[in-house]
Amino acid sequence: MIETIVSVQLPIKEELTIKKNRLTPNEMHGNEKRFCIVSGLYGDELGGQYICGEVIRRIKEHYDQLKGIVDVYPTINSLGLDARSREIPMFDLDYNTVFPGSFDGDLPEYTAASLIEDIRGADFCIDVHSSNVFLKELPQIRVNEDVSEDTLELCKCLNMDLIWIHPSTTVDEGSLAYTLNHIGVPTIVTESGTAFRIKYNYCEQVIAGIFCLMKKLGIWTGEVIEPRKAVVVRDDQITYLNCESSGLFVTHCHLYQKVKKGDVIGIITKPIFGSVEENIIAPIDGIIITLREHPGVSEGTLVARLFGNREEEK
Repeated sequence: MIETIVSVQLPIKEELTIKKNRLTPNEMHGNEKRFCIVSGLYGDELGGQYICGEVIRRIKEHYDQLKGIVDVYPTINSLGLDARSREIPMFDLDYNTVFPGSFDGDLPEYTAASLIEDIRGADFCIDVHSSNVFLKELPQIRVNEDVSEDTLELCKCLNMDLIWIHPSTTVDEGSLAYTLNHIGVPTIVTESGTAFRIKYNYCEQVIAGIFCLMKKLGIWTGEVIEPRKAVVVRDDQITYLNCESSGLFVTHCHLYQKVKKGDVIGIITKPIFGSVEENIIAPIDGIIITLREHPGVSEGTLVARLFGNREEEK
Protein backbone atom coordinates (compact mmCIF):
# COMPACT_ATOMS: atom_id res chain seq x y z
CA MET A 1 0.00 0.00 0.00
CA ILE A 2 1.39 3.39 -1.02
CA GLU A 3 1.31 5.92 1.83
CA THR A 4 2.28 9.59 1.82
CA ILE A 5 4.59 10.35 4.76
CA VAL A 6 4.72 14.10 4.27
CA SER A 7 3.46 16.60 1.72
CA VAL A 8 4.61 20.21 1.40
CA GLN A 9 3.27 22.86 -0.98
CA LEU A 10 5.93 24.49 -3.17
CA PRO A 11 5.87 27.62 -5.35
CA ILE A 12 4.14 27.56 -8.73
CA LYS A 13 1.49 25.07 -7.57
CA GLU A 14 3.99 22.25 -7.10
CA GLU A 15 4.03 19.79 -4.23
CA LEU A 16 6.81 17.85 -2.53
CA THR A 17 5.81 14.42 -1.29
CA ILE A 18 7.72 11.61 0.38
CA LYS A 19 6.02 8.25 0.00
CA LYS A 20 6.54 4.70 1.17
CA ASN A 21 5.25 1.35 0.03
CA ARG A 22 4.12 -0.72 3.01
CA LEU A 23 4.00 -4.46 2.41
CA THR A 24 2.19 -6.51 5.04
CA PRO A 25 1.40 -10.24 5.43
CA ASN A 26 -1.92 -11.58 4.26
CA GLU A 27 -2.72 -12.37 7.89
CA MET A 28 -1.70 -9.93 10.62
CA HIS A 29 -1.38 -11.07 14.25
CA GLY A 30 -0.33 -7.79 15.84
CA ASN A 31 3.21 -8.77 16.80
CA GLU A 32 4.88 -8.60 13.39
CA LYS A 33 8.40 -7.25 13.12
CA ARG A 34 8.88 -4.15 10.96
CA PHE A 35 11.81 -3.67 8.60
CA CYS A 36 12.53 -0.39 6.75
CA ILE A 37 14.54 0.24 3.59
CA VAL A 38 15.42 3.88 2.92
CA SER A 39 17.00 5.21 -0.27
CA GLY A 40 17.40 8.43 -2.20
CA LEU A 41 18.86 10.74 0.44
CA TYR A 42 21.11 11.90 -2.40
CA GLY A 43 19.37 12.48 -5.71
CA ASP A 44 22.27 11.22 -7.83
CA GLU A 45 22.36 7.77 -6.21
CA LEU A 46 20.21 5.65 -8.50
CA GLY A 47 21.22 2.14 -7.45
CA GLY A 48 18.96 2.36 -4.41
CA GLN A 49 15.98 3.09 -6.65
CA TYR A 50 16.54 -0.20 -8.46
CA ILE A 51 17.11 -2.10 -5.22
CA CYS A 52 13.89 -0.80 -3.65
CA GLY A 53 11.84 -1.57 -6.74
CA GLU A 54 13.20 -5.11 -7.04
CA VAL A 55 12.62 -5.89 -3.35
CA ILE A 56 8.99 -4.80 -3.71
CA ARG A 57 8.54 -6.75 -6.94
CA ARG A 58 10.02 -9.96 -5.55
CA ILE A 59 7.97 -9.79 -2.36
CA LYS A 60 4.80 -9.36 -4.43
CA GLU A 61 5.71 -12.44 -6.50
CA HIS A 62 5.70 -14.58 -3.33
CA TYR A 63 3.46 -12.65 -0.99
CA ASP A 64 2.55 -15.75 1.01
CA GLN A 65 6.17 -15.92 2.23
CA LEU A 66 6.00 -12.48 3.87
CA LYS A 67 5.48 -12.75 7.63
CA GLY A 68 6.36 -9.24 8.77
CA ILE A 69 5.99 -5.59 7.74
CA VAL A 70 8.35 -4.14 5.14
CA ASP A 71 8.31 -0.36 4.66
CA VAL A 72 10.18 0.80 1.55
CA TYR A 73 11.04 4.51 1.12
CA PRO A 74 12.66 4.68 -2.35
CA THR A 75 12.96 8.46 -2.76
CA ILE A 76 13.57 10.50 0.37
CA ASN A 77 15.07 13.51 -1.42
CA SER A 78 12.51 13.64 -4.22
CA LEU A 79 13.53 17.17 -5.27
CA GLY A 80 17.14 16.08 -5.51
CA LEU A 81 16.19 13.06 -7.60
CA ASP A 82 14.27 15.24 -10.05
CA ALA A 83 17.30 17.54 -10.36
CA ARG A 84 19.84 14.68 -10.14
CA SER A 85 21.46 16.62 -7.32
CA ARG A 86 23.09 15.40 -4.11
CA GLU A 87 21.74 18.43 -2.28
CA ILE A 88 18.19 19.61 -1.75
CA PRO A 89 17.54 22.08 -4.60
CA MET A 90 16.71 25.65 -3.56
CA PHE A 91 18.39 25.06 -0.20
CA ASP A 92 21.80 23.81 -1.46
CA LEU A 93 21.83 21.61 1.63
CA ASP A 94 23.09 18.08 2.31
CA TYR A 95 19.92 16.33 3.46
CA ASN A 96 21.93 13.82 5.50
CA THR A 97 23.00 16.57 7.92
CA VAL A 98 19.60 17.88 9.07
CA PHE A 99 18.23 14.92 11.06
CA PRO A 100 16.35 14.61 13.37
CA GLY A 101 14.86 17.79 11.92
CA SER A 102 12.06 19.82 13.46
CA PHE A 103 8.34 20.15 12.85
CA ASP A 104 8.84 23.88 13.40
CA GLY A 105 11.65 24.16 10.84
CA ASP A 106 11.62 24.90 7.13
CA LEU A 107 11.21 22.29 4.41
CA PRO A 108 14.34 20.13 5.00
CA GLU A 109 13.91 20.05 8.79
CA TYR A 110 10.15 19.48 8.60
CA THR A 111 10.36 16.59 6.15
CA ALA A 112 13.27 15.06 8.10
CA ALA A 113 11.23 15.14 11.31
CA SER A 114 8.27 13.55 9.52
CA LEU A 115 10.45 10.73 8.20
CA ILE A 116 11.99 10.00 11.61
CA GLU A 117 8.56 9.91 13.21
CA ASP A 118 7.31 7.44 10.60
CA ILE A 119 10.27 5.05 10.99
CA ARG A 120 10.25 5.26 14.80
CA GLY A 121 9.60 1.89 16.42
CA ALA A 122 10.90 -0.24 13.53
CA ASP A 123 12.97 -3.33 14.37
CA PHE A 124 15.67 -2.62 11.79
CA CYS A 125 16.48 -0.12 9.03
CA ILE A 126 18.87 -0.06 6.09
CA ASP A 127 19.94 3.24 4.52
CA VAL A 128 21.00 2.35 0.94
CA HIS A 129 23.66 4.47 -0.78
CA SER A 130 25.60 4.34 -4.07
CA SER A 131 28.76 6.34 -3.29
CA ASN A 132 29.22 9.50 -5.40
CA VAL A 133 30.12 10.40 -8.96
CA PHE A 134 33.85 10.41 -8.18
CA LEU A 135 34.42 7.05 -6.45
CA LYS A 136 33.52 3.39 -6.98
CA GLU A 137 32.93 1.36 -3.83
CA LEU A 138 32.68 -2.39 -3.46
CA PRO A 139 29.51 -3.52 -1.63
CA GLN A 140 30.00 -2.73 2.03
CA ILE A 141 28.30 -1.87 5.29
CA ARG A 142 29.34 1.12 7.39
CA VAL A 143 28.62 1.17 11.10
CA ASN A 144 29.90 2.95 14.21
CA GLU A 145 32.27 1.30 16.64
CA ASP A 146 29.59 1.38 19.34
CA VAL A 147 27.31 -0.87 17.26
CA SER A 148 25.70 -3.62 19.32
CA GLU A 149 26.78 -7.23 18.91
CA ASP A 150 23.25 -8.12 17.82
CA THR A 151 23.34 -5.53 15.02
CA LEU A 152 26.82 -6.65 13.95
CA GLU A 153 25.60 -10.24 13.70
CA LEU A 154 22.69 -9.10 11.54
CA CYS A 155 25.15 -7.21 9.31
CA LYS A 156 26.87 -10.52 8.58
CA CYS A 157 23.65 -11.77 6.96
CA LEU A 158 23.65 -9.01 4.35
CA ASN A 159 25.88 -10.68 1.73
CA MET A 160 28.41 -7.83 1.67
CA ASP A 161 32.14 -8.00 1.06
CA LEU A 162 33.11 -5.61 3.83
CA ILE A 163 31.81 -4.36 7.18
CA TRP A 164 33.66 -1.11 7.88
CA ILE A 165 33.56 -0.02 11.51
CA HIS A 166 34.11 3.72 11.87
CA PRO A 167 35.19 5.52 15.05
CA SER A 168 32.12 7.08 16.66
CA THR A 169 33.94 10.43 16.86
CA THR A 170 33.88 10.69 13.05
CA VAL A 171 30.13 10.12 12.69
CA ASP A 172 27.92 12.99 11.54
CA GLU A 173 25.31 13.46 14.27
CA GLY A 174 22.95 15.00 11.69
CA SER A 175 22.74 11.84 9.61
CA LEU A 176 19.67 9.65 9.27
CA ALA A 177 21.49 6.55 10.50
CA TYR A 178 22.88 8.28 13.60
CA THR A 179 19.48 9.68 14.53
CA LEU A 180 17.63 6.38 14.10
CA ASN A 181 20.22 4.49 16.14
CA HIS A 182 19.96 7.21 18.79
CA ILE A 183 16.18 6.69 19.14
CA GLY A 184 16.51 2.90 19.31
CA VAL A 185 16.04 1.80 15.69
CA PRO A 186 19.09 -0.33 14.72
CA THR A 187 20.24 1.19 11.42
CA ILE A 188 23.14 0.46 9.10
CA VAL A 189 24.37 2.13 5.90
CA THR A 190 25.24 0.24 2.73
CA GLU A 191 27.54 1.62 0.01
CA SER A 192 28.18 0.13 -3.42
CA GLY A 193 28.97 1.19 -6.95
CA THR A 194 28.94 4.83 -7.98
CA ALA A 195 26.45 7.66 -8.43
CA PHE A 196 24.48 8.24 -11.66
CA ARG A 197 24.87 4.57 -12.54
CA ILE A 198 23.17 1.29 -11.67
CA LYS A 199 25.79 -1.38 -11.11
CA TYR A 200 23.41 -4.30 -11.52
CA ASN A 201 25.64 -7.05 -10.12
CA TYR A 202 26.27 -5.01 -6.99
CA CYS A 203 22.56 -4.23 -6.66
CA GLU A 204 21.71 -7.91 -6.98
CA GLN A 205 24.22 -8.65 -4.22
CA VAL A 206 22.52 -6.11 -1.95
CA ILE A 207 19.03 -7.39 -2.82
CA ALA A 208 20.01 -10.98 -2.02
CA GLY A 209 21.45 -9.77 1.28
CA ILE A 210 18.23 -7.94 2.18
CA PHE A 211 16.24 -11.14 1.77
CA CYS A 212 18.80 -13.03 3.88
CA LEU A 213 18.37 -10.40 6.60
CA MET A 214 14.57 -10.58 6.39
CA LYS A 215 14.84 -14.36 6.77
CA LYS A 216 17.01 -13.90 9.87
CA LEU A 217 14.49 -11.45 11.33
CA GLY A 218 11.62 -13.88 10.72
CA ILE A 219 9.99 -11.57 8.19
CA TRP A 220 10.57 -13.79 5.15
CA THR A 221 10.16 -17.57 4.82
CA GLY A 222 11.20 -17.97 1.18
CA GLU A 223 14.43 -19.45 -0.13
CA VAL A 224 17.55 -17.31 0.25
CA ILE A 225 21.20 -17.69 -0.66
CA GLU A 226 24.06 -18.46 1.70
CA PRO A 227 25.40 -14.94 2.31
CA ARG A 228 29.01 -14.05 1.67
CA LYS A 229 31.29 -13.87 4.67
CA ALA A 230 32.08 -10.18 5.01
CA VAL A 231 35.47 -9.07 6.27
CA VAL A 232 35.14 -6.86 9.36
CA VAL A 233 37.64 -3.98 9.21
CA ARG A 234 38.44 -0.89 11.24
CA ASP A 235 39.85 2.47 10.20
CA ASP A 236 43.42 1.51 11.11
CA GLN A 237 43.28 -1.25 8.48
CA ILE A 238 42.37 1.15 5.66
CA THR A 239 45.03 3.03 3.69
CA TYR A 240 43.98 6.17 1.80
CA LEU A 241 45.86 7.04 -1.39
CA ASN A 242 45.74 10.72 -2.36
CA CYS A 243 47.52 12.14 -5.38
CA GLU A 244 50.04 14.98 -5.14
CA SER A 245 49.53 16.29 -8.70
CA SER A 246 46.75 17.66 -10.89
CA GLY A 247 45.72 16.07 -14.18
CA LEU A 248 44.05 12.85 -15.28
CA PHE A 249 44.02 9.71 -13.15
CA VAL A 250 44.58 6.70 -15.42
CA THR A 251 44.31 3.16 -14.06
CA HIS A 252 43.82 -0.36 -15.30
CA CYS A 253 43.17 -1.72 -11.81
CA HIS A 254 39.75 -2.73 -10.52
CA LEU A 255 37.91 -3.22 -7.26
CA TYR A 256 38.74 -6.42 -5.33
CA GLN A 257 42.15 -6.52 -7.01
CA LYS A 258 45.01 -7.68 -4.80
CA VAL A 259 48.11 -5.51 -5.04
CA LYS A 260 51.61 -5.84 -3.64
CA LYS A 261 53.61 -3.14 -1.92
CA GLY A 262 55.30 -1.11 -4.66
CA ASP A 263 52.74 -1.93 -7.38
CA VAL A 264 51.60 0.98 -9.57
CA ILE A 265 47.86 1.41 -9.07
CA GLY A 266 47.57 4.29 -11.51
CA ILE A 267 49.27 7.36 -12.93
CA ILE A 268 48.53 11.07 -13.04
CA THR A 269 49.07 12.45 -16.54
CA LYS A 270 49.29 16.02 -17.80
CA PRO A 271 47.71 15.93 -21.30
CA ILE A 272 49.17 19.24 -22.50
CA PHE A 273 52.69 17.87 -22.03
CA GLY A 274 51.96 14.23 -22.74
CA SER A 275 53.74 13.52 -19.47
CA VAL A 276 53.34 11.30 -16.44
CA GLU A 277 53.34 13.60 -13.42
CA GLU A 278 53.04 10.96 -10.74
CA ASN A 279 52.86 7.22 -10.14
CA ILE A 280 50.32 6.12 -7.53
CA ILE A 281 52.17 3.40 -5.62
CA ALA A 282 50.68 0.86 -3.23
CA PRO A 283 52.42 1.36 0.13
CA ILE A 284 51.25 -2.04 1.42
CA ASP A 285 50.03 -5.44 0.29
CA GLY A 286 46.27 -5.11 0.14
CA ILE A 287 42.97 -5.23 -1.70
CA ILE A 288 41.47 -2.27 -3.56
CA ILE A 289 38.13 -1.43 -1.95
CA THR A 290 37.66 2.09 -3.39
CA LEU A 291 38.81 3.41 -6.75
CA ARG A 292 38.56 6.80 -8.41
CA GLU A 293 35.85 6.74 -11.11
CA HIS A 294 36.03 10.34 -12.34
CA PRO A 295 39.48 10.78 -13.97
CA GLY A 296 39.88 14.51 -13.33
CA VAL A 297 41.96 15.10 -10.19
CA SER A 298 43.74 17.88 -8.37
CA GLU A 299 46.37 17.87 -5.65
CA GLY A 300 45.11 15.96 -2.61
CA THR A 301 42.31 14.07 -4.41
CA LEU A 302 41.49 10.61 -3.05
CA VAL A 303 42.14 8.06 -5.81
CA ALA A 304 41.97 4.73 -3.95
CA ARG A 305 41.59 2.97 -0.64
CA LEU A 306 43.33 -0.28 0.26
CA PHE A 307 42.44 -2.80 2.91
CA GLY A 308 45.51 -4.44 4.43
CA ASN A 309 48.08 -4.48 7.19
CA ARG A 310 49.29 -0.90 7.57
CA GLU A 311 52.26 -2.01 9.68
CA GLU A 312 54.01 -2.57 6.35
CA GLU A 313 54.06 1.20 5.75
CA LYS A 314 56.52 1.69 8.62
